[in-house]
Amino acid sequence: MKSSVFLFFVVCLFVFSFLIKESWQLRKGVSDFGEEVDYDEELYVASNMVIWSKGSKSEASAAYKAFSVDSPVLQALWCDFTIQQEKSDNADGSKEIVQKCVCILQSSCVNVHSIDGKDYIAALPFQVANIWPTKFGLLLERSGSSHEVPPSPPREPLPTMFSMLHPLDEITPLVCKSGGVFGSARVQYVADYTLRIVFVNAEPSIVMTYDTVQSLHTVWALRKVKPEEQNMVLKFSEQLGTPQNVAASNSLTAQLRSLSKGDSPMASPFQNYSSIHSQSRSVSSPSMQSRSPSISNMAALSRSHSPALGVHSFSGVQRFNSSGNVQSPRRHSITHSPESTCSDSFLVTETEPIVPELCIDHLWTEAITKMREKNSQASKVFITTDLCGQKFLCFLVESQLQLRCVKFQESNDKSQLIFGSVTNIQAKDAAPVQGVDTLLVLEGSGNLVLYSGIVRVGKVFIPGLPAPSLTMSNQMPRPSTPLDSVSTPSKTLNKHLGPLEESMLLSPVPELRDSSKLHDSTYIEDCTFQQHGTFIHALRDPVHNRVTLELSSNTMVRITIPEIATSELVKTCLQGVKAILPKEIAVQMLVKWYNAYNAPGGPSYRLEWNLFVTCLMNMMGYNTEKLTWTRNLNVGGSPSPVSAPKKARPSETGSDEDWEYLLSSDYHRNFESHPLSKVLGLDPLEVLAPKDDFLQSLSLDYSTLLFTHIPAIFFVLHLVYEEFKLNLLMGEENRSLVVLLVQLARDLKLEAYIDYYYRDYPALVKSSGQTCIIDQGEFKAMFHASSLIFSAEPPSIFQWLSSCLKGGRVQPYPYLPGICERSKLVILSVALYILGDESAVSNEASPYLYKITSGQQKQQIEQDDNRCCFGHSTSISSLAEKLIIWLTNIGFTLRDLETLPFGVALPIRDAIYYCREQPASDWPEAVCVLIGRQDLSKQACEGNLLKSKSSVGPVLSSDSPSGAESEEDEDGMNNMNDEVMSLIWSKDLRVQEVRRLLQSARPVRVNVVQMPEASDHDFIEEKENRLLQLCQRTMALPVGRGMFTLFSYHPIPAEQLPIPKLNLTGRAPPRNSTVDLNSGNIDVPPNMACWASFHNGVAAGLKIAPASRIDSSWIIYNKPKNAEQANEYAGFLMALGLSGHLTKLATLNIHDYLTKGHEMTSIGLLLGVSAAKLGTMDMAITRLLSIHIPALLPPTSTELDVPHNVQVAAVIGIGLVYQGTAHRHTAEVLLAEIGRPPGPEMEYCTDRDIAFHFSCNYNLIGMSDLNVPEQLYQYMVGGHRRFQAGMHREKHKSPSYQIKEGDTINVDVTCPGATLAFAMIYLKTNNRSIADWLQAPDTMYLLDFVKPEFLLLRTLARCLILWDDIMPSTEWVDSNVPQIIRENSIPLHATELPSSEDLSLETLMQAHVYIIAGACLSLGFRFAGSENKAAFNCLDKYATDFLKSLSAPTASIIGHYNLETCLSVLLLSLAMVVAGSGNLKVLQLCRFMHKKTGGEMNYGFHLAHHMALGLLFLGGGRYSLSTSNSSIAALLCALYPHFPVHSTDNRYHLQALRHLYVLAADPRLLIPVDVDSNTPCYALIEVTFKGTQWYAETTEEMMAPTLLPELHLLKQIRVKGPRYWELLIDLSNETNHLKSILSKGGVLYVKLRAGQLSYKEDPMGWRSFSAQTITHGNEARSFKPEDISAFTSDPALLLFAEYFCKPTVNMGQKQEMLDFFSSILYECVTQEKPEMLPTYIAIDQAVRRLEREEMSETFELGQIKLVLEFFNSRCHQGRMSRNPNRGLFMNSEFLPVMKCTIDKALDQWLQAGGDVCLRSYLSRQLKDESQQNMLACFLVYHSVPLPGQLAAGGLEGITNFSEMLLKFKQWNVLVRALLRLAPVLLKNPQSMVL
Repeated sequence: MKSSVFLFFVVCLFVFSFLIKESWQLRKGVSDFGEEVDYDEELYVASNMVIWSKGSKSEASAAYKAFSVDSPVLQALWCDFTIQQEKSDNADGSKEIVQKCVCILQSSCVNVHSIDGKDYIAALPFQVANIWPTKFGLLLERSGSSHEVPPSPPREPLPTMFSMLHPLDEITPLVCKSGGVFGSARVQYVADYTLRIVFVNAEPSIVMTYDTVQSLHTVWALRKVKPEEQNMVLKFSEQLGTPQNVAASNSLTAQLRSLSKGDSPMASPFQNYSSIHSQSRSVSSPSMQSRSPSISNMAALSRSHSPALGVHSFSGVQRFNSSGNVQSPRRHSITHSPESTCSDSFLVTETEPIVPELCIDHLWTEAITKMREKNSQASKVFITTDLCGQKFLCFLVESQLQLRCVKFQESNDKSQLIFGSVTNIQAKDAAPVQGVDTLLVLEGSGNLVLYSGIVRVGKVFIPGLPAPSLTMSNQMPRPSTPLDSVSTPSKTLNKHLGPLEESMLLSPVPELRDSSKLHDSTYIEDCTFQQHGTFIHALRDPVHNRVTLELSSNTMVRITIPEIATSELVKTCLQGVKAILPKEIAVQMLVKWYNAYNAPGGPSYRLEWNLFVTCLMNMMGYNTEKLTWTRNLNVGGSPSPVSAPKKARPSETGSDEDWEYLLSSDYHRNFESHPLSKVLGLDPLEVLAPKDDFLQSLSLDYSTLLFTHIPAIFFVLHLVYEEFKLNLLMGEENRSLVVLLVQLARDLKLEAYIDYYYRDYPALVKSSGQTCIIDQGEFKAMFHASSLIFSAEPPSIFQWLSSCLKGGRVQPYPYLPGICERSKLVILSVALYILGDESAVSNEASPYLYKITSGQQKQQIEQDDNRCCFGHSTSISSLAEKLIIWLTNIGFTLRDLETLPFGVALPIRDAIYYCREQPASDWPEAVCVLIGRQDLSKQACEGNLLKSKSSVGPVLSSDSPSGAESEEDEDGMNNMNDEVMSLIWSKDLRVQEVRRLLQSARPVRVNVVQMPEASDHDFIEEKENRLLQLCQRTMALPVGRGMFTLFSYHPIPAEQLPIPKLNLTGRAPPRNSTVDLNSGNIDVPPNMACWASFHNGVAAGLKIAPASRIDSSWIIYNKPKNAEQANEYAGFLMALGLSGHLTKLATLNIHDYLTKGHEMTSIGLLLGVSAAKLGTMDMAITRLLSIHIPALLPPTSTELDVPHNVQVAAVIGIGLVYQGTAHRHTAEVLLAEIGRPPGPEMEYCTDRDIAFHFSCNYNLIGMSDLNVPEQLYQYMVGGHRRFQAGMHREKHKSPSYQIKEGDTINVDVTCPGATLAFAMIYLKTNNRSIADWLQAPDTMYLLDFVKPEFLLLRTLARCLILWDDIMPSTEWVDSNVPQIIRENSIPLHATELPSSEDLSLETLMQAHVYIIAGACLSLGFRFAGSENKAAFNCLDKYATDFLKSLSAPTASIIGHYNLETCLSVLLLSLAMVVAGSGNLKVLQLCRFMHKKTGGEMNYGFHLAHHMALGLLFLGGGRYSLSTSNSSIAALLCALYPHFPVHSTDNRYHLQALRHLYVLAADPRLLIPVDVDSNTPCYALIEVTFKGTQWYAETTEEMMAPTLLPELHLLKQIRVKGPRYWELLIDLSNETNHLKSILSKGGVLYVKLRAGQLSYKEDPMGWRSFSAQTITHGNEARSFKPEDISAFTSDPALLLFAEYFCKPTVNMGQKQEMLDFFSSILYECVTQEKPEMLPTYIAIDQAVRRLEREEMSETFELGQIKLVLEFFNSRCHQGRMSRNPNRGLFMNSEFLPVMKCTIDKALDQWLQAGGDVCLRSYLSRQLKDESQQNMLACFLVYHSVPLPGQLAAGGLEGITNFSEMLLKFKQWNVLVRALLRLAPVLLKNPQSMVL
């Protein structure tokens, strides 16, 4: 029994595994950054799993992502969605952001997973048959087709195709625009179920459909729908029809209902789309075109998670083309099933229709043939490109074994696609090979054939497959790759990518019968597989040049189709020839080359060029067997594969011919001229006389493919030759190319070209060679065909540059797009920089280039796509800057610059040198890299060094041992950036002192001496009382600590934020015994530490920098487990809001926190979210706050029991959210509430009214147009209460049970708020009429009516209004005191009191000190963060006066409390002025106040003193205070000059508001960081202030790191030399660049100049290397190679010094070389131009070779000539004269010396027989080949015209030098060259005398 059960289980498993459908698709790897990657990506689907893996032949496949879904996966694919900028969270300035996703289709929904981790689920409202990825998003095809039955009343069918542009967007129907023979195009929904999508493509964006009735394929363009098309489709929904239509709409509703449940949808079978060729059309009757006005229950069509988007209808769905009269025959068999009906009484409501987003435009339909098979749907569709770039749309019709290829191309205006003819290829299967631009076809016979477009290339032979039976007449040549290296395909178990084997070798068998007449093939025509053996069954998964073969044995083999060429030279030549030939000929040429190159046993890389030359010349008509140099091309390797089948096996022994060939080879000739052969003293070998066949002239075959195009091909190859000259890495390729060019030039009789090549490569180009004869008639025809391209003068890029530098006229240079890119770049650069033509790189056509186009071969002036727009933020002041920015924009890099020849690169290097000295700070990173300013490039890429160590010290758990070290770690100040602080305050330990004063995590020292009479119990009580006093101070510390550690830490997301413990215990000496308040000996106030814990939480939370990456989950993760820490967490939430992180907290979590009803959490959260949404008028937050404010609730709303403090926080929150908006409704409600009398529910009302005022003020900052001053004035001075109008008046009737209020306003409650309201509404307006209302009373009578502390507020408010009148002087402060007080009060520190009792001295004195304090506080606001010395000295004087008065007799009159309040205000004012600077005087004052703990010193005063200390070191010295309107409002809230009496006192001011200073904190510390060592350093900066009404424009030097003044006051900041590279930050236009630097840590990267030391190492500048060498006469002589490390850390330069500059024993002649190397190294590193070192060496080596007459190429000599011409050019001389201080780019002595040496060497050659050689050259009778190298050098250096030009120039009768000068003027030859040519050209050398 058991066994049978087990067997059943095994069978079930087997069946299950059989039923699991698996599938996979491959694509070429796509990197995240868009660069090329060489791996494949696979998406594998099985059951409900999708696996995305990456792998290649060289790397094992690795799973990248795996997805599991709930139900079986129907389809999985890659799709890119584009998100508009406003929709994305992190818009980075680009218009659209592409989101790469994987889409997984299930039966009921589509899962979308983006690679950056976002997941979406989009519910499907209908059954989907297929989804397709498009350029715009997803295309969905609704399932359900022929079984749909016609409804009884005919009605419109539902759309069948839909689009979804983003997973969060609506699924919308597709519309179709099909114009035709019947008039204008119609727009309608795609509702024809007979249309099936068979193919979708992104670029070009097309859709291919198949009509199952017509059996036709149609191509449509897919695009975004236009607004007018939307209107056309949707307008029908407005027309309500007859009752019949209503019924129709109801049935449609039912249908959609059933459809949303997954039943089979129903649509009209009479509806179909007939092609535009169909003749059976009829206009449908109106009754058939019933339109449903609306559709109910369409919520199914909206996203599952957003039902609120509403029910949309497909109103107005119109039939495509109803052919109701003519039914297709097969439709008669449809059985009618009963229709599911719906009650007619069910009336639907009108809803908004779904707006379509995509539209398909009809492009092409295949022609109707007489015999069409019904089932001819394409099983495979793809787009392929042929070798010439022509595009084909190919679709495989398996039923007919046909591959149909339709050629298509873009119209001229790129707006649409034009389709051409259809070509049928017999095929069983096919796959595109995109990497090689070919197409692999599996023929019915089993052959694999390669096609390029529709041209057959050849059969494909695959070694390693089961061998096909080949009937051969002789043995098949063995492939060059051994067969055993091919792994035999193994049986695959699951057809997964894993077991696919990639075949190592694939070579197409040459299809010789139609590709060449040259060789007869010995292969049999059909290489078919054996019938009974394994054969190829199908092709699948084509990626790049790889494709999988599916064999009949269920095995799969992965093969690679070889490239068309591997060598750069052959690739470029092919590309050039292809560009110039007509497309048909180009394809044939490429096919022949491909066959020759990839024949079995194809060539190696080394022989590729030889094979290419042979192949090309054969196609041109040459007989390469008879032409000597081509015949012997393959001597180094196997015979030419083209002729391999025919050639006999070469003999093993060799022959004399081989030796002769070697002697006559170019290699031998090169070696003979090589310096090594001279060093070894080798004798030149005699070359045997050539055989007869060398002398006989050969004729060309005129009938070959490329014969007529020889001149055009020659010209293109010449342009390739010129292009390769501009790349130092292509020298070897050019040597190969020049031999071919010389042969063609000889045969084409182009003397100018032959001479040109001779001058470049004299050793390679012989004066005589084998020539091939071309018939004269053919010759003319050939040149006539190419006349539009060809130029008789050889285009030369170097001569073009030389003409520019000499100031001559230049002709446009021929340019082949895609090939001559370097030539174009160099020409436009020189045109811009040397000729000064700024339009050269702008959007207009360039006059310096003419483009050669393919096919038509016509010239046109070059239009460029990569033009540079000098726009946006980049500041450009010179041509050099324009050039560098343009080069960067087109992708030019330092690597490209290094490969340019040194003469060509010189103008670009000169521009770089200029820009390096004077860069702009806002240039992009790529520009800074190019000019070699690493400091700027690092700044541009926004690297932020000073993210303080992001690993937190070990967080201690509660049971960890409390040693001294652990306590040190836990004081909350251990993550400060000590490196920067030690630079700012390097000379003392003030930071440690601040840390000691602000730490609250360790027990406090309770030092009480026990008196003899005191008992132990009394002593313990005394100690505890003393501790209670000290605890008042400890509880006030966290606010200051929060200021000190502001934004200094980046938390680790995986760890909780450490919140230091608030320690309220003490230790009593001498035994260090613990003193605790919980012993019960004394009365301790309840909840004493409640607010202190809150502040502690805020301080911990404010450490988190705004740039930290934290999210909602991390915020919740920090929630404490025990309720004791709830207050700290409440503070933590508020801190996160102040730093902007609370916006990341989900709404659901906010709701959770508020429903807990914890008062502190509510306060922290409400203030936090309000601060995070500062000034945004965010409606969601407004609703959240309004719930807590009765005044903002409807009058009928239920009274909510909201704690008083929470109401206050909510009111302030409203003010923050509406800050500066002047929102009228909010302002009116708040104003009305200010004067409301206390109701029965109010405990205190003072702080509530102040809160209403603060809130009102926030709303109205700077907005003085509301009519409120009178009302506020009444609240300030008192009077009868006004009648309350409005909806809340009923609430005013209920009196308070605690406070007896009369009919007058209670000024004690309303005055502070109203005063501050004046201050903020009229802030900085200088409105004198309002300010006069706030003047202090000037009579004793009136003084008695005002509380003294209200005078402080009045004075402060008045001064803030008269902002511009505030002056930093004691006179101005005293001027605020009324005359009566000034005259009658006595000095603060008077020793004697007056005896007169006429006036109330107490009133006068108190009024005096409060007015002084108010004026000083306004002074603090006015100069906040400015470090203004006058303001500081003024405030310091008053602070000293108040401090002295505490011990003076006057203290008893004024009152200690009042004096302490005023002193605290003074201390805060002082700290505001020097905020962030760590001023030592203020620190001493704060430390003095810290020590005072007895007497009148309560919690509030300690709070004020430690806030002052925190402001002094704000953010560890990185932050200062701003004086913007919103900052002053925030500071007013935070520093409100009425301090709490005890730790739970919120009567006058909510303590949480003390933290709003964060909104005024401004990052202003600039920290120079050395870019090489990556450490902060000192740097001298120059700050320029803009001129104002108080001072003119002024400049001040500062040593950074330093706090900058407010940015709006500055004009520019400059990093000054000489130690560091200069850098200018211009602030006159915009300050965003500097703001972003400061907000990211203030890091400004600077770079030390060579030989300089930092200010830390060398404060006075006496130790730098440049200071030492200045005393020596010759710096270079005193330079020792080991000193190089003082200048540079570049390893290449250090090694150069090591190996080339260090003397060794027995130097001999090498000493001179060593001295030269040392001197140029010294110059390059001291002048910061190490990139010039290779140029110096190259020039020197070339000159030395010339002196030894060993120069076989003239390339370097030509470059030296360009260098000399550049330095002598007019533009360079002009720049030097305009800017004499500009450093010389090359040594002023070096070039003249080199020039003299070259002149001397060439003159010596001329005198030693060179003149004879030159004369014979000019008379075209050059015989002596031994002198050819030096002759070429002479011709190049002196720019001697061609002999043909001289002959044509009429030099015959010249007798004197003056005539010669005139004649040579046309060739721009220099006089120094003419002086040397004259003795040769003039018959009588003595006639040199003019």
